[in-house]
Amino acid sequence: MKLRKALDRAKEERGKAGPENASELGSIQQSATEAPKPEMKKTGPGWVPPRYTESVQYHIQPAIVEKNLGVCINPDSREIEQYKILRTRIHNRARDRRMNTIMITSPRKGEGKTVTAINMGFVFARDLKQTVLLVDCDFKGQDIHDYLGIDSKFSLIDYFLDGTPLNELIIWPGIEKLTLISGDRTVSDSSELLSSDMMENLVTEMGQRYDDRYVFFDAPPVLGYAEAIAMAPMMDGIIMVVEAGRTSRKEVQKAVSLLPPEKFLGFVLNKL
Repeated sequence: MKLRKALDRAKEERGKAGPENASELGSIQQSATEAPKPEMKKTGPGWVPPRYTESVQYHIQPAIVEKNLGVCINPDSREIEQYKILRTRIHNRARDRRMNTIMITSPRKGEGKTVTAINMGFVFARDLKQTVLLVDCDFKGQDIHDYLGIDSKFSLIDYFLDGTPLNELIIWPGIEKLTLISGDRTVSDSSELLSSDMMENLVTEMGQRYDDRYVFFDAPPVLGYAEAIAMAPMMDGIIMVVEAGRTSRKEVQKAVSLLPPEKFLGFVLNKL
């Protein structure tokens, strides 16, 4: 009940803001992640790298990242080619329809979805003309910041429940063209937040504000949880991570059946 009241109060306050609400979100993210850096040369026609003067700045811990299988932090890693193939396939799909917001999930916990989301973030950020925002939506236990060795206390939960501005939540981890939102705070009734109109509006604004941005949402597993099912219709695409030799075909089929088929992009088979 306390969570429900807090969510309703936050929605009411946002409603009072009127039509300026959406533009406010866009301006926050523009200043935090996308404003051009004048001292840097253009890397392509009409495009300049972003700057991060208003983001919260941390530096990832490479030893911790590598320990947690963030293999794509190293451009010479053997595994990076597989993620480049994944990137190319998503780019190809994006030619036919908008593909800015992508949810990464799995049938059950522990199959490698968070590691996959992080490595996708590293690889996509290396592309010439795009930025990446990595958003931790596993509100019962966020891991992205821990996997990167970042001591972050704040996340989207603070945006939903306390009205914390996004520029206080967006982290620049010291990697060009990559930002993220992830923190220690947890909440038990996360399905109410992730299925709310606030979440739908947030996903829309994050995905449509900039054509050169990919937003990856690390979502909870599908089976036994309501969050990923609630988020799925909001996304442009969905990737499911499956651990080889662990998850049964029946579980995979059931998980896929709970997601919109037109949004489903395919599987990542993990731990071969």
